[in-house]
Amino acid sequence: MPKNRIEAFTDAVIAIVMTLLVLELHEPNGDTFFAFEGKAHQFIIYLVSFISLAIYWNNHHHLFHMIKKVDGLVLWINNLLILMLTLFPYVTVWVTDYPTSLAPQIFYGLVILGTDISYYLLGLSLVRCNGKDSAVGKLFRHYTKIRVTIALNVVALLAGWLIHPVLVIVINGIMLIMWFIPEKKLEKVTLD
Repeated sequence: MPKNRIEAFTDAVIAIVMTLLVLELHEPNGDTFFAFEGKAHQFIIYLVSFISLAIYWNNHHHLFHMIKKVDGLVLWINNLLILMLTLFPYVTVWVTDYPTSLAPQIFYGLVILGTDISYYLLGLSLVRCNGKDSAVGKLFRHYTKIRVTIALNVVALLAGWLIHPVLVIVINGIMLIMWFIPEKKLEKVTLD
């Protein structure tokens, strides 16, 4: 089955999720920099979530550029990825309301972990559908970046649980640097 419908659907959902995310960003209670200082943590958490969503969209786009076809399993795993992405506004609001509390931070970290696992499973299902010798197959054969990311997600959750809850979003925020520039292998692919 062609890939364009799954790409269009995912693009639309991510656009809606980003819109919902910004709707929950409330302005400061005043017109001074001091008023913004009281809301600065909300803006920072919003930026981490927005950048995360943008990175997932960029990488999803590049991943689908590498393939020729999708099947039913790819559709379902892509829906799992979409499910995880739609939770971003919910957990972002919870963390902005209680930035130093354990439960919101752990739930935020679990959503990121679930999204990363979903992305990895999506890649594996695309390999199964398009073949081990396809461009996506060659990428996922040695795609250590996603494996390292999942491991660091677990480290973030453990650090948040054992040391301080804020470490969940701090570690996950730092990990975004690793994903900010898409894989060069993804950008160089041309399909026959």
